[in-house]
Amino acid sequence: MIAQHYNSIHVENDLLQQIQIKENQLRIAQESNMIHVAEALQSQLLKLQCQLSEPQDVEVQALMSLLDE
Repeated sequence: MIAQHYNSIHVENDLLQQIQIKENQLRIAQESNMIHVAEALQSQLLKLQCQLSEPQDVEVQALMSLLDE
C-alpha cells in the first residue's frame, strides 16, 4: 500500500512537471505566433491534464475499498 502511494505521488509529480513544461512551451509558441505548434501543444496539455485527474480517481477507489474492509 505504501509503495502504491509513493508510486502514485511520483506519477502525479511527473505529470505536474510535464504540464508545467508544456505550459511554458505553449506560452513561447503563442508569443512567437506559431499557431500550429500552439494548437498541438494545447492538445498535449489537455491530455496530460486528463491523465492527472485519473490517478486521483484510482486513489479514491483504493481508499473506498479500505473503508469497505
